Amino acid sequence: MSDIRTPVLQFGTSRFLQAHADLFFSEAAEPRAVTVVQSSGDPARAARLGALAAPEGFPVVIRGLTDGVASETETRVTSVKRTLSTATDWNALTAIFCSEVELVISNTGDAGYQPRPADFDADFSQEMSFPAKLFHLLAARFAAGARPLTIMPMELVPENGRVLRDRLLAIGTGNRAPAALMDWIAGLPFANSLVDRIVSEPLEPAGAVAEPYALWAIERAPGIAAPCAHPAVQLVDDLEEIERLKLHVLNLGHTSLVDFWKRRGGAPDALVRELMDGPEGRALLELYETEVLPGFAHKGRGDEARAYLEVTLDRFRNPFLDHRIADIAQNHPQKAERRIGAFLDWVGRSGPDMPELHAILKRARE
Repeated sequence: MSDIRTPVLQFGTSRFLQAHADLFFSEAAEPRAVTVVQSSGDPARAARLGALAAPEGFPVVIRGLTDGVASETETRVTSVKRTLSTATDWNALTAIFCSEVELVISNTGDAGYQPRPADFDADFSQEMSFPAKLFHLLAARFAAGARPLTIMPMELVPENGRVLRDRLLAIGTGNRAPAALMDWIAGLPFANSLVDRIVSEPLEPAGAVAEPYALWAIERAPGIAAPCAHPAVQLVDDLEEIERLKLHVLNLGHTSLVDFWKRRGGAPDALVRELMDGPEGRALLELYETEVLPGFAHKGRGDEARAYLEVTLDRFRNPFLDHRIADIAQNHPQKAERRIGAFLDWVGRSGPDMPELHAILKRARE
């Protein structure tokens, strides 16, 4: 084990995390050291895992419009000091988790959260979901008598901190965990957070290209502090306002654009900015005007939504951003439920008619 101490443990190796949390930790007034954990065990990503902790760092290129002016900068991210895999480094990971870690962050994607049969095995298994692996690490930390730590999931799930805590407690119940361990986990500070940055492409073997806009909003609660001092990191009283706008304007727009692209048999390498200049973009603008904005207006938030939409359309049209629609199309049914289905439920039956959104959701479910 190296002498480097890493108070942040990060589950996930995605290019989003590289251009978001890892970059913020590197740029912070007081930089924080990170251990990155690959929970999938995918051997195809071994090169990325090794490159993330290179002493010289990895590049993140920020391209876009800043106050209407085109800009491009490159930063070397040096916050990642160690990388591990749950498939090959479980013992080392457990030791670090029990002795160094103060903050756990995660962005494991939809597949990592899905319950698996192995989740209720008594002993650790690589076949477990991410929450089950985290449960076993927390159980080891509790048994070691280590102090509590903060858990800050970054998955795009409403109330993601509460959702993760509930999953952990359900796994503990299924494992017939001791009441003292269950109480300890239930009492840990789980932060609800919302993240936003379009990261358009990876750089090999590690690094990414992203837009200038970035947000990491964290809901205030007892025991919750900002993970670092950075302009993109905000503590807020209530995530609901930001969450609705992000999920049901930007993300809903992305998912709707996927539907229009699929129905027209679009090119597999099509970019969002290209689609915005074609029939898919026109269909999306009509959808915003006839269904999305009226839905927000029905809930008394029409002006906020229109202002946010203007920023969103600039991001979609960013001439520097090679955001592939095929990437957005991954896990399309799950995304449609969260982004469109949840919007329809929020607006409710007393709201305006939204036939196109209903049709998009129906097609995603088929």
